[in-house]
Amino acid sequence: MSLGIRVSGRIGRPVAEVFDAVVNPKKLSSYFTTIGGASAPLVQGTTVTWWKDAPVEVVELVPESRIVLRWDGGTAEDKTRYKTLVEMNFKPLEDGGTLVTIAENGWREDEAGRRGTYLNCEGWTQMLCSMKAFVEYGINLREGMYLSEMKGEPASAPDI
Repeated sequence: MSLGIRVSGRIGRPVAEVFDAVVNPKKLSSYFTTIGGASAPLVQGTTVTWWKDAPVEVVELVPESRIVLRWDGGTAEDKTRYKTLVEMNFKPLEDGGTLVTIAENGWREDEAGRRGTYLNCEGWTQMLCSMKAFVEYGINLREGMYLSEMKGEPASAPDI
């Protein structure tokens, strides 16, 4: 068995606009991958780079519905990296908004895996909040949020 997380939130825009905010590298780099950006659009079967040096494999992409990614989301007890699976689902709501659900699974059941789930749960929640602010109001919530990013470095995990 492995550990996983799931978060969701409503974005007050149509699915097409919200989905584009994730697959379009210019938009994603405006609110989430702000340091180093996103290297290319998300296209099924490709690997893009987020934050200068994080490879992200695009496993599945169903336009305006679903994105499945694999990346180095986990760190083993011996400090080696391993892959986790990220699933993003986009559901149109009757009010014209979009429900975005992000699940990440595949952490090992050890102290490092538990820490990874906590940190990435925080990160995906921040991504949803930042996406909402950017898509609905054009605001970048990450600007000035993280000391590392203020120094021009991608956000890093705090020591806990």
